[in-house]
Amino acid sequence: MARLLLINGPNLGLLGQREPEIYGADTLADIESRLAQSAQQQGHDLFCYQSDAEHELVRRVHSARDEGVELILLNPAAFTHTSIALRDALLAVSIPFIEIHLSNVAAREDFRHRSFFSDVALGTVAGFGVASYELALVAASRHLARQSAVVRDR
Repeated sequence: MARLLLINGPNLGLLGQREPEIYGADTLADIESRLAQSAQQQGHDLFCYQSDAEHELVRRVHSARDEGVELILLNPAAFTHTSIALRDALLAVSIPFIEIHLSNVAAREDFRHRSFFSDVALGTVAGFGVASYELALVAASRHLARQSAVVRDR
């Protein structure tokens, strides 16, 4: 059983209300609940965290290492394009992570095309709405299973 952490960045607490034509009608609580249930069915514990404040997200990443978190699912939201501090925190703790986006950021405004995370993430899942979270969890489970198999084979 792996400990997973879902981190959501600024404005994602407004999901369900904020631009539903882009982000959908599901609330963050809906997404977290379904994802936690799915993680549990796959034999993992999922902890969820959301903040609009960059420094709080950085602190949460730092504490993840001490908590034995094995993989982070990250929707950095607007910090995708601005947060060197959050990127550095992820690199500092050396916890693998998957970048998630509800919308297809490559098909949006030019300033959204640059991610400070994609090049250091295990992968990025974007553009599938709420299913982006579900697909990221599947990818996380497969990654952890491969890592576990490598350790067993040694």
